Amino acid sequence: MFLAGCSCWLLILLGLPGTADPARGDPPVVSPVDGSRPDKALELPEPKMHYMGREIAQTMHFLGAPWLVRESRKREENCKKLLTALPLKLGDSVCDIGCGNGYHTLRLAGRVGPDGRVYASDIQQEMLNMLVERSKARQVTNILPVLGTPVDPRLPNASLDLILAVDVYHEFAYPEEMLAALRSSLKPTGRLVLVEFRSEDPTVPIKPLHKMSQAQIMRELPANGFKLVGQFHELPWQHVLNFARDDSPLPEVQLQAWKPFPR
Repeated sequence: MFLAGCSCWLLILLGLPGTADPARGDPPVVSPVDGSRPDKALELPEPKMHYMGREIAQTMHFLGAPWLVRESRKREENCKKLLTALPLKLGDSVCDIGCGNGYHTLRLAGRVGPDGRVYASDIQQEMLNMLVERSKARQVTNILPVLGTPVDPRLPNASLDLILAVDVYHEFAYPEEMLAALRSSLKPTGRLVLVEFRSEDPTVPIKPLHKMSQAQIMRELPANGFKLVGQFHELPWQHVLNFARDDSPLPEVQLQAWKPFPR
């Protein structure tokens, strides 16, 4: 996630997971919620630099977190419209994958209500620390921070109604391993909602490395056990594609090609 021409080079540094230090008051994070699953962090292969014809972007470093909550984001991405378009109901269990400091996490918590649960998964402890502080300040209690790994978000098996991935999938260093883990955490009718800046649109002021085309997304997701079950074309800068497990009872839909908005 990087604005074209932005001098904030810290935003594209490689983010490595940190560790909690109780002595300095770091909040704890949830350990793997499915103890029967092996810790895949011990089995890391060499990270991919390219996947299915695209270069993989580096993870945003936690020092770039202020960019995630910039004032202009509401206007640039119309996050309220995105949230309204998500197929959510009160009591749902959802995940904000690559949650960062919780820009979308806090909004999801409001949508699912006090009886719902939001798993906030990130590979950087520092991002989760910021999220915990922001949720405390707002007295939000239905968020579960989870310190994941680059290959496993450490989510419960077959339990999630929706996983939201906003401008993060293109940064997965291990896309196949992460997609397999996300797929296993979805309920049969659960959805993985991918939100990515449109590479087809030259007016979107984001560096090409941090954009994805519909064609590229459709090259990668079905190859990893997903089918397209919905789409939303009304955001200013981003694609929104809804996927389910390929064995889901949800009906598959045909991709509708994005077209520029009339000007």
